[in-house]
Amino acid sequence: MKEYLKLIRVKHWLKNILVFLPAFFSINMLNRNYIISCLLAFFVFCFSSSIVYVLNDLSDIEKDKLHPIKKNRPLASGALSKSEAHLVIFILSVITSIIMFLFYKKTENIFTILIPLIYIIVNIFYSKILKNVPIIDVVILVSGFVLRVMYGGIVIDVSVSKYLYLMIMFGAFYLGFGKRRNEIIKNGEKSRKVLQIYNKDFLDKNMYVTFGLAIVSYTLWCVDPTTVAHVGHDYLFWTIPLVMVILQLYSLNIEGNSHGDPTEIILNDKCLLATSVLYVLIMVFLLYII
Repeated sequence: MKEYLKLIRVKHWLKNILVFLPAFFSINMLNRNYIISCLLAFFVFCFSSSIVYVLNDLSDIEKDKLHPIKKNRPLASGALSKSEAHLVIFILSVITSIIMFLFYKKTENIFTILIPLIYIIVNIFYSKILKNVPIIDVVILVSGFVLRVMYGGIVIDVSVSKYLYLMIMFGAFYLGFGKRRNEIIKNGEKSRKVLQIYNKDFLDKNMYVTFGLAIVSYTLWCVDPTTVAHVGHDYLFWTIPLVMVILQLYSLNIEGNSHGDPTEIILNDKCLLATSVLYVLIMVFLLYII
């Protein structure tokens, strides 16, 4: 069972918490129906992303065997066979299709089906071709984050602020460029074809630009008259420094000894994790209690 969990990358399901953002920031997390819909949406993206991970591992078995870390993955190490991986893909596809169909029957919104399909198709193209195209490879990583938030809004029929979309987008660009930066430093240009085109200085500059734009976007959301009217006060403004600290702690990891994987960084840095939890608690107080 442990090898199967490693195959579908359960740790990386943390990213799919993004589907809860529309409900959380629209002050609808106490709505039972919304919570159920968000949970189902969460698993749709968990299973969809796992399908992509398994497909990617199947196509990169030989390359992964030569990688210092990826060689320990279930397929590259031989712990699981290709036929077992195909069975996992089939099971996940069936479950995901059932949930998407239920969403469509409930909402009659075709995007409840299209968005996960777009995510899977785009990432298959990424695995086969686009991961070797500079900038486009990071754009696809960013699109995954944006699609998660979009899906979270669609399944509960809640509109998401454009400023929040921008924050997620710029923040995801920052994560993507940071990951590429550390891949170059840790594993060298030969570990990934596109790294032969990138260079550390270029990635550093774009990391800092998107870092700043993410904070600006969050600031604009906090002071937006629509947000203030919806929340009923303007105290969200005081969470901006905390968001800056969270991003700075993440940046400290990126420029330290990390391999650049966002999930690993968040789970392994106790200070970053504690600060993120503090932010969530403060937002719960500001959105739901005051």
